[in-house]
Amino acid sequence: MSGTHHPSGLSKVTFAGLLITIGIVFGDIGTSPLYVVKAIISGAEHFDKLLVYGALSCVFWTLTLQTTFKYVFITLRADNHGEGGIFALFALMKKKSVWAAVLTMIGGSALLADGVITPSITVTSSIEGLRLINPEIPVLPVVLIIITALFFVQQFGTNFIGKSFGPMMVVWFGMLAVLGFVQLLSYPEILNALNPVHAYNFLTQHPHGFILLGAVFLCTTGAEALYSDLGHCGIKNIRISWIFVKITLLLNYFGQGAWLMNHPTLVQDLNPFYTIMPSWFLFPGILISTAAAIIASQALITGSYTLISEAVSMNFWPKIKVLHPTTIKGQVYIPFVNWLLWVFVCFVVLFFQESSNMEAAYGLSITITMIMTSMLVIHYLHEKNVHYTILVLLTVVFGTIEGSFLIANLHKFPNGGWLSIVLAFAFLLIMVGWFFGRRIKNRHISFSNVNKYLHLFEDLSHDKSIPQIATNLVYIIKANNIYQIESKIMFSIFNKQPKRAQTYWLLHVDTVDEPDTFSYEVNQIIPGTLIRIDFHLGFKIEPRINLYFKEVLKDMVASGEIKLSSSYESLKKHHLPADFLFVNLDRIMTQDYKLSPWETMVMGLHAFTRLFSINDVKALGLDSSSVIEEKVPISIERPLNRKIKRIG
Repeated sequence: MSGTHHPSGLSKVTFAGLLITIGIVFGDIGTSPLYVVKAIISGAEHFDKLLVYGALSCVFWTLTLQTTFKYVFITLRADNHGEGGIFALFALMKKKSVWAAVLTMIGGSALLADGVITPSITVTSSIEGLRLINPEIPVLPVVLIIITALFFVQQFGTNFIGKSFGPMMVVWFGMLAVLGFVQLLSYPEILNALNPVHAYNFLTQHPHGFILLGAVFLCTTGAEALYSDLGHCGIKNIRISWIFVKITLLLNYFGQGAWLMNHPTLVQDLNPFYTIMPSWFLFPGILISTAAAIIASQALITGSYTLISEAVSMNFWPKIKVLHPTTIKGQVYIPFVNWLLWVFVCFVVLFFQESSNMEAAYGLSITITMIMTSMLVIHYLHEKNVHYTILVLLTVVFGTIEGSFLIANLHKFPNGGWLSIVLAFAFLLIMVGWFFGRRIKNRHISFSNVNKYLHLFEDLSHDKSIPQIATNLVYIIKANNIYQIESKIMFSIFNKQPKRAQTYWLLHVDTVDEPDTFSYEVNQIIPGTLIRIDFHLGFKIEPRINLYFKEVLKDMVASGEIKLSSSYESLKKHHLPADFLFVNLDRIMTQDYKLSPWETMVMGLHAFTRLFSINDVKALGLDSSSVIEEKVPISIERPLNRKIKRIG
């Protein structure tokens, strides 16, 4: 199963739970001090009170309104049986409209793009600190080696390093707090920046104040991960540990600000994060920073796996191979995603060279995700009958904040922001092609009432003039109604090549909105001859239908509903088990009808996405040695514009 609840029962608040939460959830937002203040002051000629106080005030109120209020206080409540994230939020919708699906796809695509930029900037920022020890140190090769090693170890499972994440991140946050506090002692007046008036003055009076919001926004980029990791850690653990994390982050930000006020002269390539470290602590500080950056990257990588596996189960992404490298519940590894991310991350590092250049690419895509999440959350609250006044107030507050960040981040577009948009757009095209392509194909599925065929099933199963293709013939069906079946399956059994079997099994996989549902039901439509099994699987459950079907058969044999001995006399006396044959139908679009331009484009995208998707046999975990595959056309009744004339 691919549920992501941790085995230690993290829905309850325990010391171990808080430690694991700090290690898993806060890597992205926790490493922001590496580059946020540096990004704000880059390009500044000097550090005056308006810039430093104003920027720190914006950082404080961004972390308070955006991270604490929106995500920790409000959005975490929108949990789907303990699971969070934008796909879980979509699953909560009572009416899954097309526009809600589009918002979900846009948000999910932008979040995947963020998963490319985050490892690039965090690892590069940490390693660049080595230049303070030796300016000649080659940063790029070291960064690429670390990133390659990080992606390489994913296939073996990461539980062996995951156990150290919590203690390591506690050391990191402790370092942030101590370094910042020491600087605060030298300039305690910096705490006046908590006054929102400084943020207002910064935005209205500083010549680049509004544009610098794009740099300020980097302090909250990991907020979306808080929501996505809800299923890993539980709401209480996240909320309590966030208090500790926020205090340490603010101490470090304000400590960097205090140093700037004490050193108003501009130093080229200045990163206040490292300059506030004592010289004797610089090397261990860089090592701790690198470890934190690796942990943050690891969290984003595993988060991308979770995101894609949810998207696959909810039909937003093509079916791809999902592996479980360890026995830990919820730990998945997706080879395609892993190496695709590795290629993209290495490209970003080589393309931008410096972390200061990556800052321009960072932030724009995650702003889009946050806006999509806000719209979906407000729609969800509307469905929960939250008062209209509160909805309007939330819309105005989040709309103003995130709209301002979006406009500020759009200034980054020509300097690198375009890359995150290109990446997000590429992921979005895959989702659109798969999601809407399936909708077009499903629109033309025709169903038949199985009751009309009962006598045919009985007659065919006893017709000795037709060779028996198998004792048990199994079809995967899509009809939700118990007494419906796809017309193409009827065609496959009775028309294309009559398939005689002793028992016909109809397996239906129902992916439900609750993440960890794991049940089945049996309907003997014709006892012993036509049996339908409905599997009800949560969107976090791995669809290993072959394995689950065997368990169902064991249950039915134990209850005396069926016998599984061979139907062949020569084999039955030797107590050999019955044989099973699966028939997988692949629906293909034929060329004898015309689609609209939009549908033509979507089906072209759908055909492209099928190139790297796996078929239903692999996706459902069927035994390929006992499967035959048939291609069936999707037929659409389309009258000819004119009657063809016979001339001979």
